[in-house]
Amino acid sequence: MAEEKKPKKEHKIVSASTGQTVKPGTRPAAKPGAAVQQTGNATGLRVGAVILWLVAVVFEVLAIALFLEKLLVLPQIEPLYKAIAALVVDAVCVIIGSTLWKKANHIDPASQKNALKFWLWNNMGVLVSAVAFIPFIIILLKDEKADKKTKAIGTAVAAVLMLVCGLSSYDWNPLSQEAVAEANAGSVVYWTEHGKKFHLYEDCQALNQTETLMTGTAQEAIDSGKGTICKFCEKRYEKELAEGGTEALPEAVNE
Repeated sequence: MAEEKKPKKEHKIVSASTGQTVKPGTRPAAKPGAAVQQTGNATGLRVGAVILWLVAVVFEVLAIALFLEKLLVLPQIEPLYKAIAALVVDAVCVIIGSTLWKKANHIDPASQKNALKFWLWNNMGVLVSAVAFIPFIIILLKDEKADKKTKAIGTAVAAVLMLVCGLSSYDWNPLSQEAVAEANAGSVVYWTEHGKKFHLYEDCQALNQTETLMTGTAQEAIDSGKGTICKFCEKRYEKELAEGGTEALPEAVNE
């Protein structure tokens, strides 16, 4: 028995530029000159980030040395408290470095073709956050001289600092090369209020449960925090391109 085709989802489509509801299939005209302005020195920002991350690791090593009393600095202060002070500096360096890294990625974004590589590149600071605190936690827990209270306090502080660094380092709105290309081309796209990606097609399968769609230029989508393209749309477009069914993304038309 042939499987029945599901009817196409009817969307309410709202123009991002006017806020007015438009008819399905209507695509607002792209704004002239609506291109991503890539300013700044991405390489310089990345170098600065790496330097700060290395400094963070140095302070982690210092924290370990202070805790194990390999460095007899300020003997009147408990080793754990000196180690915590070093970890705080460690955290500051990680956060500032990650901020620089994210800024660099928005100036010179990576390709989203490889999802894992794209995620790792955009969230390098999250990995650094783990490197900057986990070794200290392991050494602290394995130290036979430390009592349970010391281990509990030290582990809790290090874990909280690592969590704060990780959340601060995560790029919640990454930008991809492909999204920038669509913005520079003046492409018109669709997106949802709470989604993280924009769509090239209104009837994308990822939008089957969505009632209201925004439509506008890719630049407007990026400005709304949608800095990457839906994988389903990207694959569909590439398939149509390979089959000769399209030569470019759907053209914008006047409302």
